Amino acid sequence: MLLPLTRPRAALRALSLAALALTLAACGSAPKRPATDGPGDKPPANWASIPSAVPRDEPAAREVRGPNKPYEVLGQRYTPRVGDAPFRERGLASWYGRKFHGNRTASGEIYDMYGMTGAHRTLPIPSYARVTNPANGRSVVVRINDRGPFKPGRVIDLTWTAAAQLGFIGQGEAEVIVERVLPR
Repeated sequence: MLLPLTRPRAALRALSLAALALTLAACGSAPKRPATDGPGDKPPANWASIPSAVPRDEPAAREVRGPNKPYEVLGQRYTPRVGDAPFRERGLASWYGRKFHGNRTASGEIYDMYGMTGAHRTLPIPSYARVTNPANGRSVVVRINDRGPFKPGRVIDLTWTAAAQLGFIGQGEAEVIVERVLPR
């Protein structure tokens, strides 16, 4: 449809409406993200027997640099711990799966939802923590290589595998006890 040049405002308005209609049509046909997170299409057959992380001496956990420097998220300031001080905390654990699988963690490593790792706001990176589900007595050891969770009330984010072994995949979160584990 051709618009007369004597009405530039009307022409601009018509073009704007046409662009808006095309944009809305494109949004309606865009592929949708999965509504739920999970293990992906092919979780390892042996997920229940994937071993806990084995604590080893990693000197970077004692240095205030990289992921162990103070930082701010959502207006909240955090100062990561360094050194080998004991640590124990009780609170909610959650898990993160395929949405983050393959992305870089705060340590620079690639996140593997089938590994035995976790995200904590202040434990040193890297370090190790025993996470126990007091409701069923199950326990795993994870290597802390990421920062988070930043949702109020949560104390640790775990991989899909760690959460599955602790028995709370279905609920999405569970009360846990987190304890720092040092190399022997």
